[in-house]
Amino acid sequence: MSSFISRTIAPQIAARLTGEPRKIVILYGQRQVGKTTIAKHILGQLGSKRVLQVNADFNPHAEVFGSRDLEKLRLFVGGYDYLFIDEAQRIPDIGINLKILHDNFPLLRILVTGSSSLDLANRIHEPLTGRTWTLRLHPFSAEELVGQTSALDYHGRMEEWLLFGAYPGVLELQNQADKATFLSELTHAYLYKDVLELGGIRQSGKLRDLLRLLAFQIGSEVSFNELGRQLGLDTVTVQRYVDLLEKAFVIKTVGGFSRNLRKEIAKKQKIYFQDLGVRNALIERFAPLPMRDDAGVLWENFLFMERSKFLDNHQKRVGQFFWRLQTGAEIDYVEEYEGDIAAFEFKFGNKTAKAPPTWTESYPNGSFQTINKDNWMPFVLGEPQKT
Repeated sequence: MSSFISRTIAPQIAARLTGEPRKIVILYGQRQVGKTTIAKHILGQLGSKRVLQVNADFNPHAEVFGSRDLEKLRLFVGGYDYLFIDEAQRIPDIGINLKILHDNFPLLRILVTGSSSLDLANRIHEPLTGRTWTLRLHPFSAEELVGQTSALDYHGRMEEWLLFGAYPGVLELQNQADKATFLSELTHAYLYKDVLELGGIRQSGKLRDLLRLLAFQIGSEVSFNELGRQLGLDTVTVQRYVDLLEKAFVIKTVGGFSRNLRKEIAKKQKIYFQDLGVRNALIERFAPLPMRDDAGVLWENFLFMERSKFLDNHQKRVGQFFWRLQTGAEIDYVEEYEGDIAAFEFKFGNKTAKAPPTWTESYPNGSFQTINKDNWMPFVLGEPQKT
């Protein structure tokens, strides 16, 4: 596999960066998903334009771009057409300084990356209201990897995606042992550090225990009260930790779908991991699928996240839910878009399912489809065929 794989979101980043109205482009994403690579690729296609690249880890750069001093900033950016600040959350008062740059240099185009939305958002959103375009970069999506090789190749490597995920660094490695080592190091070096430091959390052991509990509950409804009892934490603290983990792009929460029918459960949440390689590293399980008892939930997590990547990469604003009644009738995944409702049941084998009668009665105009090992590719690559 070549060193550069085209990213679906790249044309959107380029269009926002070069088009009108002029706004600061902010690219969020987990560490190691390729934000710097895609940014440099886009900036490298600007021809004769002058580009200033700022490394937030370099103290002189951080000092200047955290100074709130217009004249210092002018000395740095004067004469440049574009400014790229990588991992901008490391610069103090970055939001106010970006506001100064945006308002005082009307010809300067600015691209900013950040690996943790909870920190970067807290520092920039308020001072930059109305001045930003915000985009999100995921680990590689099915669409991107199919574009690099073929649908047949991607389909044939399905077990690899379920076990090791799709981080760029994982794809560069050839054997399973190296992939597992990379993911373990990534998880311990960055995941805990980001959430603990940026969230101001001191109980690192509790956070690790919470992540492991969540890793064993993917695809299931979670009870914050029960998690709190198991961890010795109050419910509010568990909710805060879960919120921080979502803002740090470790997990993704999904709420229950309801049109206010009395028996529908809407308050509970399901939790999925943004990358299955990280999930499996947390519980130190990379055994082949035939030897696992969690293949079904890995499959559900995989389908949900690949669908989420597709929707996000194409800027499709679609509501994502699960559905369950107090009687136990349930559907794995529901999408709502401009009043249209589509329901999907995920099956790891090639079996099909029927919509629960209560679903059909309650939503006669909604569609229903089983996504299994025979028809999953269209679902993760785009709009599925209605059946």
